[in-house]
Amino acid sequence: MNDRRESEVVRARMPADVDAADKVAYGLTFRQLAILAVAAVFCYGAWNALHDVVPIPVLVGGGVVLSGLVFGLAVGRRDGLPLDVWLFAAVRHSRAPRALSTTDSGAKIPDWVEASKTKVMLPAPLKLPADAIGDDGEITLGGSRAAMVAATSVNLALRTGDEQAALVDTFGRWLNSLSTATQIVVSAQPVDLHSHARTVAAAADSMPHPALADAAGDHAKFLDDLAERRDPLRRQVLIVTRTSVGERGDHAARRRADGTVRALSGLGLTTRVLDGHAATAALAAAADPYRPPRPGGLAAPNTVITGPAPATPWRQS
Repeated sequence: MNDRRESEVVRARMPADVDAADKVAYGLTFRQLAILAVAAVFCYGAWNALHDVVPIPVLVGGGVVLSGLVFGLAVGRRDGLPLDVWLFAAVRHSRAPRALSTTDSGAKIPDWVEASKTKVMLPAPLKLPADAIGDDGEITLGGSRAAMVAATSVNLALRTGDEQAALVDTFGRWLNSLSTATQIVVSAQPVDLHSHARTVAAAADSMPHPALADAAGDHAKFLDDLAERRDPLRRQVLIVTRTSVGERGDHAARRRADGTVRALSGLGLTTRVLDGHAATAALAAAADPYRPPRPGGLAAPNTVITGPAPATPWRQS
């Protein structure tokens, strides 16, 4: 009885695509019906205008070919997108500038520069969604703010049926409590084992016992060998919380992030709100996840970077 009850608790029918468009008629969405309707009107107008001039077999053949192309455009998909949306994005990408700059968009070639005979494309303005990142990790996004929470994952397969139901219920309560846009990003990033191996090898010399030093050296060699033979990855889960339009307060996004940490603590996850340095590193890693990490991390925007003072030569009086 217990096994049967546990197997029935976790069974729930969920849609595979919660963002799928509603089917209006004949298994087609409103967008697909609109594309087919426009094509039908075009074919009807072309028939009325050309059936007295062009032979009917030619019109019928052209109509069949055009109908097949339009039907494929309406129901086809590429890379998880409808084919018409994918083609529109491809055209927009081909016409977008390849060079971007943070300077003023009105920059022009100076008069004293010799004009080239070929057309020179000036860099377009680089528009970033984030305006600034505070020391506490709050990200300014125009009129709203956001904060990031890093979380670990949980393995439901290792839990019993009652535990799985409790975890799903806790996660569902957190989802139902959300009143603003919230994003959950699960990504895989490379792990730099060579730096860990160098750290372990450097710490081996300060070990209090020779056996510990040998074990540390062997572990450093294992990490180097693993980095050479494999491509180790780590899973990163980021939760981005945003404030609403009318929500006031300098730390509203931080409060929402703290509430997310408290709500998800019941799942057995290790969560923490990212500060300015960690949020900057997370955004940089999201832009280029396979870039080798820089030693010492990245400084947050508007942070004063200091270095050692230059050595002053000593002079004998």
